[in-house]
Parts: sequence; structure tokens; C-alpha cells
Amino acid sequence: MVLPSEHFIIALLPVAVYALLRDRQLPSLQLVAVTFFGSQFPDIIDKPLAYELHLIPSGRVFMHSLPFAIPLSIVVIAYAVRTDRARLGTAFAFAHLSHLVADNQQLLPPNLYVSSDLLWPLQPPVARSPVPQWVGEGAVNLHLWTGFSVLVLTLVAYVLVVDLQAQLDSR
Repeated sequence: MVLPSEHFIIALLPVAVYALLRDRQLPSLQLVAVTFFGSQFPDIIDKPLAYELHLIPSGRVFMHSLPFAIPLSIVVIAYAVRTDRARLGTAFAFAHLSHLVADNQQLLPPNLYVSSDLLWPLQPPVARSPVPQWVGEGAVNLHLWTGFSVLVLTLVAYVLVVDLQAQLDSR
């Protein structure tokens, strides 16, 4: 199991090295924030949908799945390029996809095994316990994670709506 802080570190290190090599300075706070959000995004979406709302079969499908992650990454990068923020869009997409690789370490050599979770809904998900190991039976962790997810998604939705409005007004 990869912890949220580990997902962030795995995503941030290459982004920071790129910024240091290209710009000869540390990444901006905005770039770090977008990388953080991208590195947590699959869990922010999937864990509440699976374990709190029971709308998907597992906390590792939907945004953990390539048939959804790749089109979303393309849309994010396209919007970022159109609004002259290609680096931010690329950082989000990279962080999101690095989350999938970290959760599915068998994608890396020498095993090169692709989990059926990565191909959901085209393939059935891996069978898992209905209660994830990080929650525990009757623990408050799930409710806290869901509340955190709702708060983060609300803030991101607000920022996105404000940004879309600004983009429309500038035309």
C-alpha cells in the first residue's frame, strides 16, 4: 500500500527536478499544489465512491483506471495548453498517472503485469475486502477521508469555475 505522502513524493520529485534543470529554481507553489492534487486525485474520487457511497466496486477503479485516466489527462493538458499553462496540466497528468503506477508496482520490470483494475470497466476489478485495510471496521478514517475529499473537490471546482469564467470573459 502506498501512502498519500508517498504518492506526493513520487510525483513531486521528477516535477521538481525538471523545474530545477529547466528554470534553475524550485518549482512554484502553484506547480507543487497542482502536483499534490494530481497525486491524490484517484483516491480523492475513488475511495468515497467505493467505500462510503458504494457506487463503484473498489477504491482502485474509475480514476485508477486507464480508460478514464488517459482521456481526463488529455482534456486537462488540452485545457492547460489553451490557457498557456501547459506545465501545470502536464504536472497534474503526470502526478495522476504516477499514482496508478505506484499503486500497481507490478507494471515495473521485471514483472510487467497489468492489473485488471487498470482496465476497469473493460476488465473486472481485483477482488478485495469490502472494508479497506487502511480504514478498519467501524473506524472514523473513512468519514474523515470522505470529508477531506469533498472539501478538496469543492475548492477545486470553485477554482475551475472562476478560471473558466475568466477565460470566457477574456474572449
